[in-house]
Amino acid sequence: MIAALLVRGGPPNLSQIMAVPVFMAAVAAVWLIAEAADRRGPALARPLLVVHFLLLCCVLIFSVTLDPAASPRGWMDGIAAMIAVSAMACQFSLLRLAVPGAPSTAVMTGNLTNAVLSLLDTLWHREPLIEGAHERLKKTVRLLVGFFAGCVVGAAAVLLLGNWAWSLPVALAGAAVAFR
Repeated sequence: MIAALLVRGGPPNLSQIMAVPVFMAAVAAVWLIAEAADRRGPALARPLLVVHFLLLCCVLIFSVTLDPAASPRGWMDGIAAMIAVSAMACQFSLLRLAVPGAPSTAVMTGNLTNAVLSLLDTLWHREPLIEGAHERLKKTVRLLVGFFAGCVVGAAAVLLLGNWAWSLPVALAGAAVAFR
């Protein structure tokens, strides 16, 4: 986003500049939490799910009480965005640390490519180009369906609920904590 803005001659806003360093700091903070929890693999999922849930709660509370969307380039919007970036970093770190081998939920271009290549290999009647294409197809199709469904639900939530739309990811994160 920043590169596109700079090429077009527009200045990036502070949130765009801060997103990558804040993401990196949040990943480091999650790593520190994981180290302090002294757990590995799936046993680490619950504490990290709690951190993720708390970060999403902070975004919800911040958004509902201060309405940062009213001033999209203001300080409040930037703070809300950085809390959301931290929640995203926590979620990605959780996958890597607590669910090793899980497919990424962040790289939809790669997942879509995997799905198409795996579908072609599965449908083609010769030797597949990718080992385990059928299994990969099953995994990536679920991710893609979930991603697109999440986009539709998220857009509808923002349209219907405004700042309260954050209550949906908070509820889902709370359910993940409760049922983990």
